[in-house]
Amino acid sequence: MIKETVLSRSIRLMSVGGVVLGMHMAAMAQDAAPEAMQKVEVTGSRIPTLVTEGSSPITVLSQKDIKADGVRNAEDLLNNLPQAFAGQGAAVSNGATGTATVNLRNLGADRTLVLVNGKRLPAGSVNSSAPDLNEIPAGLIKRVEVLTGGAGAVYGAGAVAGVVNFILRDNFEGVEVQANLSGYNHQQHSDVASVVQNKGFALPGDAKFDGKTKDVSVLMGGNFADGKGNATVYFSYKETDAALQSQRDFTSCALSGSNSGYSCLGSGTQASGRVTAAADKTTGYAGGAFTNNGSGGVKAYTSADSYNYGPLNYLQRPSQNWNVTAQAHYDIDDKTRVYSEFGFHNYSTDAQIAAGGIFYGIQTTLHGDNPLLSDAWLAALGLTKGDYNSTRTVTIGKRNVEGGPRISSIADTSFREVLGVKGEVGNWTYDVFGQYARVNHSEQSKNYFSAARIAKAMDVVNVNGKAVCASYANGSDLNCVPYNLYGGTITPEQLAYLSASGQIGGYVQQIVYGGNIGTDLGVYGIKSPWSSNGVGVSFGVEHRAEKLAFIPDETSLSGDLSGGSGASPALTNGFNVKEIFGEFRLPVVENLAFAKSLDLTGSYRHSDYSTNRKSNTYGVGADWGVVDQLRVRGSYQKAVRAPTISDLYNPTTVGNNGPTSDPCSGTSPSATLAECARSGVTAAQYGTIEANSSNQYHSQTGGTATLAPERGTTYTLGLVLNPVKNLTMTLDYFNIKIKDTISAIDPTIALNQCLETGAALFCSLIHRDSQGSLWLTDTGYVVQRSANIGSVATSGFDLGASYSQRVGQFGSLAFNLNGTLMKSSSVENVPGLGSYDCTGYFGATCGTPTPKWRHKFRTTWSSPWKADVALTWRYIGRTKSELLSDNALLAGDTPATIEDHLSARNYFDLNVQYPLTKKVSLSAGINNLFDKDPPIVSTNVTAAAGTANGNTYPQVYDSMGRFIYVNVTARF
Repeated sequence: MIKETVLSRSIRLMSVGGVVLGMHMAAMAQDAAPEAMQKVEVTGSRIPTLVTEGSSPITVLSQKDIKADGVRNAEDLLNNLPQAFAGQGAAVSNGATGTATVNLRNLGADRTLVLVNGKRLPAGSVNSSAPDLNEIPAGLIKRVEVLTGGAGAVYGAGAVAGVVNFILRDNFEGVEVQANLSGYNHQQHSDVASVVQNKGFALPGDAKFDGKTKDVSVLMGGNFADGKGNATVYFSYKETDAALQSQRDFTSCALSGSNSGYSCLGSGTQASGRVTAAADKTTGYAGGAFTNNGSGGVKAYTSADSYNYGPLNYLQRPSQNWNVTAQAHYDIDDKTRVYSEFGFHNYSTDAQIAAGGIFYGIQTTLHGDNPLLSDAWLAALGLTKGDYNSTRTVTIGKRNVEGGPRISSIADTSFREVLGVKGEVGNWTYDVFGQYARVNHSEQSKNYFSAARIAKAMDVVNVNGKAVCASYANGSDLNCVPYNLYGGTITPEQLAYLSASGQIGGYVQQIVYGGNIGTDLGVYGIKSPWSSNGVGVSFGVEHRAEKLAFIPDETSLSGDLSGGSGASPALTNGFNVKEIFGEFRLPVVENLAFAKSLDLTGSYRHSDYSTNRKSNTYGVGADWGVVDQLRVRGSYQKAVRAPTISDLYNPTTVGNNGPTSDPCSGTSPSATLAECARSGVTAAQYGTIEANSSNQYHSQTGGTATLAPERGTTYTLGLVLNPVKNLTMTLDYFNIKIKDTISAIDPTIALNQCLETGAALFCSLIHRDSQGSLWLTDTGYVVQRSANIGSVATSGFDLGASYSQRVGQFGSLAFNLNGTLMKSSSVENVPGLGSYDCTGYFGATCGTPTPKWRHKFRTTWSSPWKADVALTWRYIGRTKSELLSDNALLAGDTPATIEDHLSARNYFDLNVQYPLTKKVSLSAGINNLFDKDPPIVSTNVTAAAGTANGNTYPQVYDSMGRFIYVNVTARF
């Protein structure tokens, strides 16, 4: 049978140029290599522990550490680390992709490479190029190793920000059953409760135990063929309950902030219908905005009539997740092993947001003989009763509260198979493998109105005193039913005609095959004269093919869903890449004065893409053991992120991802006429352009087939100190810069720059519709197409410490710290325009909060009574609104004092692990022990969707209250 060093050394030996756990380095394992070369020191036994040997820092999370965190998904496990920032997850509802992602260093989830047992995961779905962490079988994780920094030379494109490698349990014998139950306990005590109550909205009671998650898993394994082989099979099922924003007081309404305090902000598309008619100077008609009074009459529309869209949005999406994972290996002889990995997951979830309907901004013409209009409505609109030729063009809107909230039912099913053979031939080792992965996607959007049928339902004529659709009268649509938003009853027939749903299907597919060989050249006498260890080398080739098929139905294709994300054009395309790579590790000296050891490492990869692009990535590193108590490590990396299929080939479409506001809209625009004229506003339009009450303006997006790969460089320099027994401290500096980023000019920046400077570069991107708006029709938008135009950079320090101490007869104590100090997080959106730094800020442009300091500090008591008790302190530093920045690209109107910053948060978590019997163990705990509310901020200063949800950032902060959990594990 192949000796274990073949595997253990292969995943540890080459911590080269930012690479640890490189499966490509399997070839370097040799019996002749000394034990020191395969050793990775992990200090402490609680998360986060630190790898202290190698040129780059790594954070390691063990299986026991994961239990102490109390979470049962990879998403929350990684988000607890100070190196990770919020991405897609269960708390995202508006804009949810249905996936869970990890975003290292806040450089974007698509710049973080996710591996399982050293081999890459595919794109998460047709909606997300980043890998989906829902595929990871949480109960099967042996450990997680997080390397922050480039590692493209070993793993290929995508590792610009870093690598997350999930090592799964294998070689298992027996049966293990785990059962888990968790949920939230919360006392409603927010400062905005009175605001909600004063508005007349319902306040929730205290939550005893809601947002529950239940899961069960079975792990079975055993050896066969007289110990030559092992097979391990894992089954799991997890179910998570929904939590509505109505279940927490601080999310019970969408908030607006002012110097006088918070107020409930509603949508102008509301339940009773809204009709606005412009003034007509020729007839003397005064115009106005109107709504029905509930009894067929009419009244003036005011902000008090606005719709509270918050309560029906999910604060936590419901989901179901099935997982089957099987791993096996068989030793054909002492030097040849065949291995296989199979993974299956099915994840389904509903993303729910407030009811749709006729979103305010649609225009129609009303006639005086419309039977749906009461005398009061006719008078308000200045129409002559019974006169077809008496007309008024109006802007209308009505929330479909009768039809219920909008729901996107998302389901992703993945299959992943790895088959390989590895072994030894003489002094060389080899690993040859093939991998196939596919994720099938299905998404149904329900409870929407058809935009095309809205137009027909509002075009009403009088036929013998009866309201009839004009399309019915002329025979073009005999199913049309007039829609009465003027105070009459909304009938089932009206809803049935207008209701529409969309269906999106498709898949992503990844095929990888390759191999590598390697050896320790010391057996051939190739080594440094000052070291007993030889030069380790590895060479390999790899071929990867990616494909995406996005298949919408006709409704989604045309963008017919009112209040949807716009048209969703079909896309089927892909690319492939051929690569060669190599690595070395050179032990230079050992056991000399001030040079206990000195190892130099290097790596290189050449990639040839079918898109007629080529790239070269490389890395060098040094690990200098000065004395037993001090190590110095450093590395330089060059990595790339290749454009995804969507980056390259996405068709052009218009959606709601435009500027956060339009300074030229409203009756009193904040921009001058001269400024607005630069963006295409006429003098007649100025002061009459409708503002979007939800701050959702249009952008035109699309791919660009000529995109080049992004180019990233990473510098790291660190110290590892062992000043006294059982104490290890690490300090590492990181600096990551990415050029030629695949991005687009931020629509907000493009619009503001056009208004302020009139520069043709920006004004050419602004396209106003015939009414001067950027949202009323699809001809109004800001161009936001992909290009290699920007750059991003981040720098800072990672601080780690681990200390353990016996306390006599009372067992032992262990202390572990993992913290990150952010020095910069800068973005240059457009070359020459300047850059902005989001460190310490949050907002519509910076997005998720980027505090200067975050840490996780854990104290663990291993008692003599077999119980382990862990207390964890999670800290998220204070951030300010980007509007307060002195950078012109971020600065804006001064926000209200109550929301000019997000206060720091201190969360304390308690965990107890105890073996009830030799075969049954218990793990239980409470996270956010003191039920701390998240910081509150309104959509005045954040983006309207995404990670900003429910007046906070629920992917960043604990938004649901105390998290209570219990895990029972039985082994047989």
